[in-house]
Amino acid sequence: MTQILHNDTCPICAREVASYEQLARKNGLHFDVEGLDKAGDWGLDEDSAAKVFRVRHDGQIYEGVAAFRVLWAQLPYWRHVAWFTGLPVIRQIGEFGYTYAAAPFLYGMHKRRQARASK
Repeated sequence: MTQILHNDTCPICAREVASYEQLARKNGLHFDVEGLDKAGDWGLDEDSAAKVFRVRHDGQIYEGVAAFRVLWAQLPYWRHVAWFTGLPVIRQIGEFGYTYAAAPFLYGMHKRRQARASK
């Protein structure tokens, strides 16, 4: 079983996860998709959960690029991306880009949305 914990308040994240979920359904797979309200079930608070994409597969939790790779490896059309991003140098570049650019950018957008909503 594969579970996904993502920032469902992020329009970019929500669209991406919805596309994975749709592709999975078309191919007879099921992903249990959970939003920030389920962060406690993962041992996290909502703010921590909003910072990084997570996947639980066969009882193990993966974060960031590793989580995407676990998800992609199960999906047609994405398996080659999972393989490619597992190559040593490519994996390191991907992890660096996600950890220091993509994740902080998306989390910053999340915090700005929250600040606007609280005004």
